[in-house]
Amino acid sequence: MTSNTGYTSIISAEELKAYLGQPDWVIVDCRFDLSNPDWGFGDYLYSHIPGAVYAHLDYDLSGPRTALNGRHPLPEPDTFREKLGRLGIDRSKQVVVYDTTGGSYAARLWWLLKYYGHDRVAVLDGGYSRWRRLLGYPTESGNHTNSRVQFTGAPDHHMVVTTGELQTLSTERHIPLIDARAPERFRGEVEPLDPVAGHIPGSVNRFHGSNLDRDGQFLPANDLREAFLTLLGTAPPEKAVVYCGSGVTSAHHLVAMAAAGLPLARLYAGSWSEWIRDPSRPIARGSEI
Repeated sequence: MTSNTGYTSIISAEELKAYLGQPDWVIVDCRFDLSNPDWGFGDYLYSHIPGAVYAHLDYDLSGPRTALNGRHPLPEPDTFREKLGRLGIDRSKQVVVYDTTGGSYAARLWWLLKYYGHDRVAVLDGGYSRWRRLLGYPTESGNHTNSRVQFTGAPDHHMVVTTGELQTLSTERHIPLIDARAPERFRGEVEPLDPVAGHIPGSVNRFHGSNLDRDGQFLPANDLREAFLTLLGTAPPEKAVVYCGSGVTSAHHLVAMAAAGLPLARLYAGSWSEWIRDPSRPIARGSEI
């Protein structure tokens, strides 16, 4: 979707190709693998979209971990602004982010930029897989760098909810709480990443992969809109809260909502991995809400 200020939700490979080399565009490769954190940068060095820089989920898009927060805390503001400047991103740039997993990691940077007031950011629909394998578009290797600039912007704290706020909201069933993890993790049948299985009481499950078709592209806007409005019921989209395991893939729902022309829900950035830090917080298993 485009607005008067540029691309603000998703962009097709065909559209991006027409803008390659434009000085006011920044392309960011966000490939990552939770089980092999060094894989993404190595794959980027081997092959990436021409002119793309690399952002690492752990080092560039997350903050320090403590005994109280989740696996991917939000980055500290000054540190994040400096890293955006190092990537060549300032308020004048159109940013495009991509990965090889349907946008599940790229959505983190997409949302962070929105959180810091930068609206001109879009996820590459179909990602690098469609760009390279299906369409055979140009690639390059090596570590590309952009000239350092200064990014200015401040977090909009209305876009997030804290654990304390969520403890209240989870008892108010008229506020939709959407878990973006796979159904088997939501039900607590398996938990490959966190020490406790289950979900936050009061939440419903919509796997973030449900936003994509079988080719890894976002579903048509009307289909996404219908799916989310059905899930939300009578609640305004902006009152809903999304979460996942660590606040990363839940942002994929927010990209999908933007592509559908809906206001963005709020993000519980700490997500499940922060919720379970305190054993006194309630958990649910199975299909119960």
